[in-house]
Amino acid sequence: MTERPVDCIIPENAQIAEGVTFGPRVVLAGDGIVLRQYVRLDAACVIGADVTIGQGAWVKAGAVVLRSVPPNAIVEGNPAQVVGYLDGGSQRRPDPKHIDIHAFSHLPRPSKVDLGVGESALFLMRRIADARGALTVGEVPTEVPFSPARYFVVFDVPTLELRGEHAHKRCQQFLICLHGTCRVLLDDGQSRCEVTLDRPDMGVFMPEMIWGTQYRYSSDAALLVFASRTYEAEDYLRTYDDFLAEMERRRK
Repeated sequence: MTERPVDCIIPENAQIAEGVTFGPRVVLAGDGIVLRQYVRLDAACVIGADVTIGQGAWVKAGAVVLRSVPPNAIVEGNPAQVVGYLDGGSQRRPDPKHIDIHAFSHLPRPSKVDLGVGESALFLMRRIADARGALTVGEVPTEVPFSPARYFVVFDVPTLELRGEHAHKRCQQFLICLHGTCRVLLDDGQSRCEVTLDRPDMGVFMPEMIWGTQYRYSSDAALLVFASRTYEAEDYLRTYDDFLAEMERRRK
C-alpha cells in the first residue's frame, strides 16, 4: 500500500492502491473512499465520502471532488469536473492526442482518417449546399462502416455529466454531433485520442473493444449514435478494470 503522508487527513478505512501519490494537505473527507492505482492527488484537494478515483486519474490542487472520477481523467474546480484526460504513454502526459477535425476539411468526401486508436476512424461525410440550405448524407454500408441495428440521440446533457464510460465486446458505434459540441475520448487500453465533434458532416467510428467517453457537452448538443447491434446488457464492459482484463484475455 502507498505510504500515507502525515500532513494529510486519511481515514483508516480508505482503500488506497499501489502507486497513489499525495500532495500536501490532501483531505479524504469521509468513509467509503477508493483510490485506484497511480492516482495523483495534488495539494489541498478534498475527496468526498463514497467517491472512487479511477485508475491513473489526476485531481488538481484545491479541487473538491464530490462524485467518482473516471480512469485517466483530469479534474479540477469546486465542485470538481472533468477538464481532460491523460494520454496512454508511460510518461502520463496531460492531454491525449487531440484530433483537429477542421484540419481535414480539404479532403475529398467521403473520406476516412485513421485515429491511431485501434480501428477507430474519423469519417468525413458528403455535404451538399446551395441557396436552399445544406444537407449531409452517408450511404450504408459503403460510406458508413456498418449497417445500423438501432440508433439513439443524446441531448440536454448538463455540462458536468459524462456519457459513455464503457466498452462493448461486439457492438460497433458511429457518432455524429448534429448540433452543438461534445468531446469524444477513445481508448484502446494503450493509446488514447480525443475528438471534438462540432459539425454534422463528420462522424467518429468506434469499433468494439474501445473504451469510449463523451463529455463537455454544450447546452445545445445533440449527439446521434448508430449501433451495429440491438441492446444487449451482456455486451457491456462497464468498468475500466473489466475492459483491461478483457483486452488482456483476447491477447492470449
